[in-house]
Order: sequence, then structure tokens, then C-alpha cells
Amino acid sequence: MRILMAGVSGFLGTRLVDRLTADGHQVTRLVRRAPRDADERQWDPSAAQLDPQVVAAAEAVVNLAGAGVGDKRWNDEYKGVIRSSRVDTTTTLAITMAGLPTADRPAVMLNASAVGWYGNTGDRVVEEDAPAGEGFLADVCRVWEAATRPAEDAGVRVVRLRTGLPLDRAGGMLKPQLLPFRLGVGGKLGNGRQWLPWISMRDWLDAVAFLLARDDLAGPVNVVGPAPVTNAEFARELGRQVHRPAIMPVPALALRIALGGFAHEALTSARVLPGVLTKAGFGWTHRDLSSALRAALTG
Repeated sequence: MRILMAGVSGFLGTRLVDRLTADGHQVTRLVRRAPRDADERQWDPSAAQLDPQVVAAAEAVVNLAGAGVGDKRWNDEYKGVIRSSRVDTTTTLAITMAGLPTADRPAVMLNASAVGWYGNTGDRVVEEDAPAGEGFLADVCRVWEAATRPAEDAGVRVVRLRTGLPLDRAGGMLKPQLLPFRLGVGGKLGNGRQWLPWISMRDWLDAVAFLLARDDLAGPVNVVGPAPVTNAEFARELGRQVHRPAIMPVPALALRIALGGFAHEALTSARVLPGVLTKAGFGWTHRDLSSALRAALTG
């Protein structure tokens, strides 16, 4: 399959390019700088600039573009970057796809989103039919997903990847926790009662490949594991895996001082289940946190 992909240099994007290429797909990468390789094409989503012929050459579009939510301390400026980096890229791709003749239009668009859509669910279990919650990330997810509508209205199969927390020692939410846990000073965040919708990296990649191939699936899909855990449970298991106690909780006040506005989201509970993937018969390699962490730490 000929796949046009945005967000290729990020934590998930680099791994997905490798996976899709290994599966035999031809991946063309969208970059904002001048192309250096034959498989790169330049675009400028902040100015809504994308050559329609680049999109017409693809059979599928995958968009993972977006500034990292945990990369910098949140202030009003960086919150604007988080929002625009997602909405501008999605809007540019969706409108370009919609403007193509039907025969030239890619059949499917897999667009990143996040479990942040649901806001703080507390102990309440949610699946894909739950409405958007409240808070900054929920608001971002609402406009982010809405930006795919031009493509959807044009008849493209659009899948919105509401990704949880992929586990990989090289990035994401696991990487910054490894050093303190290995030093024996790791622990739960706040009271530890917030739910974490984790997924192994292997299963995240498998799920994206699964959704790319399944032409009967569209709309929001929770790309999470089948057994979410609380933050306290996560801390205990991570401590067990690295053979250190997990007894040093990080107070909520300390998080707010260190992370600014992001602290609220770090303490948010999201008890999210993968309803669509379960009903579609997707098979997880790592159905429990223990095996997922073991794979993340040794893979």
C-alpha cells in the first residue's frame, strides 16, 4: 500500500514508519524542511500548503503530527502550540483530500487523537461512545477530531486513533520515570488513584496496522490495552520490574510547581477500554501490565 505519513519524526512516528516499511508498504514522509531523501515531500501545514498531487499518489494517509504534551512546561504559548500543531496538520490533510477527484482520493485516513478526549472519568469506565469531557486536552481533542470532517464528508474512511499511554523505555511516559525508579526514589503521582490507559508498543503498532487493513472500521477507536490500572498499581509494578521499592510518592503540589498546567492532566483519571478493537477481534500480545512493562524494559 502507498501510505502518506505526517508526524514521522516523533516517538510513535519513527516506530510506525519502520513497522509499515517492514510490512512491505511504501511510506512517503511529509517534512517541513527541504526534502533530503527520495521518500520525503515538503509541506507547510501552518500555512495550509500541501501539493494535492502528493496526496493523490497515496492510497492511505496516516497523521501522527503534534507537539509533545509533556515535552515542555505548559504556559499559554505552549498550549497554543499543542493545539495548532494538531489542528493545522489535520485540517490541511483533510481539506486537500476532500478537494481531490474521487478517483484520486486516498481511501482511508488514520488520524491521531488521544484518550484525553474523555477528560477526567474518575472510576467510571468509558468506551468510544462516551462524550468529550472537560479540560484543555479534551477541548484540543474535540477540535482535532472535528478537523478530519472534510475528508470524512468526502467519503474517506476516517479512523480517529484515541491513543493511551504506549510503553517504551525510549520515550513516552515511561522514559522519564525509569531513572528515579531505578534509583529507588520512584512512586505514585499524587494519591495514585487515577487510572492509566496503557498499551504496549507492540500492541499499539499492531493495532494501527490492523485498523489500516480493516475497511469496515471507522470513527473513534481507543488504542489502549484491555486492562487499565491505577497509577499506584503502575508504580508498584514498575518498581517490581526494576527490583526497587516504589515508596516515594510525588505530591500533587510538587507536580504543579514542576509541570505548570500539565500537572492537572498528569493527575487526571482515564479508565478507558478498547471497545471497538475488542468487538473487531483484535488480539493483544500483552494483555496485562506486567508483560507489557517486561517487553518495554527488555525489548
